[in-house]
Amino acid sequence: MGQAMPKPGLRPFLPADVPTLVEIFQASIEELTGEDYSEAQQEAWMLQAEEEDFAQKLTKDLTLVATVEGAAVGFIALKDNELIELFHVHPAVAGQGIGTMLYDAVEKLATARGAARLVAEVSDNAQPFFQKQGFQPQRRNTLSLGDEWLGTTTMEKRLAPAEDRKLSS
Repeated sequence: MGQAMPKPGLRPFLPADVPTLVEIFQASIEELTGEDYSEAQQEAWMLQAEEEDFAQKLTKDLTLVATVEGAAVGFIALKDNELIELFHVHPAVAGQGIGTMLYDAVEKLATARGAARLVAEVSDNAQPFFQKQGFQPQRRNTLSLGDEWLGTTTMEKRLAPAEDRKLSS
């Protein structure tokens, strides 16, 4: 018989999380994007975590960390209350609701803070997830990472004001 996954938790980012979040970032790219990106593209993308500004982004942005039994398994970073800048879940827990939990928390926080929309630069493999959350594609982009180019899509979701949500509940 399969064992149920322990209940995931959510907490704010801590500077000590950086090495673990780098591992999650790289593992998610390596294991979850192979159908959409070449090995060279994946390697160029994973190198982004080795830059000093990766830790700075996590620190400056509103970053939430998903945990299972106290261990970090995913994270999401919201910049300027509307741009989902980083969003990765460890492949071992992909498809188990961790990403949805992280996204729902960020949407609630952004809405409570008055955001009218959320925007994300979405990798090809993540588009179905974002569409399921109500995002619409806006434009196709080409992102330069070193000698490689990655195709992404800007996606946007309009948010209902917090007052409207209370009325419809």
